[in-house]
Amino acid sequence: MHELPVTQSILNIVLKHAMMNRANKVCSISLSVGGLSDLQDEWIQRYFDYISKGTMAEGAHLVIEHTPVVLCCGGCGKNVSVEVNNMKDFVCPVCGNKEFTIVSGREYFIKDMEVQ
Repeated sequence: MHELPVTQSILNIVLKHAMMNRANKVCSISLSVGGLSDLQDEWIQRYFDYISKGTMAEGAHLVIEHTPVVLCCGGCGKNVSVEVNNMKDFVCPVCGNKEFTIVSGREYFIKDMEVQ
């Protein structure tokens, strides 16, 4: 259910920029979504289809790219990509440390959009 407010924000930003650039129609929107964001592609598209009815973004296709989770090792400072399912028992491949800070993986943003 948390996809709805996120999708509403995406639509608001898209409509604002489309109007600023005098677009007539939004055809597609490319999104970048981090692996830890817990956003589901299917629900983002479903909510978008519903809330965009009657706007210039109605019918726009969302292209969702998933970005990897990147951790910074607390021991050696090396940045390492890791799969979400492997995070629980993950150790740094360089120094064996188990303490990390998250560099990326929680973000979501609009990369670009195609308009007419």
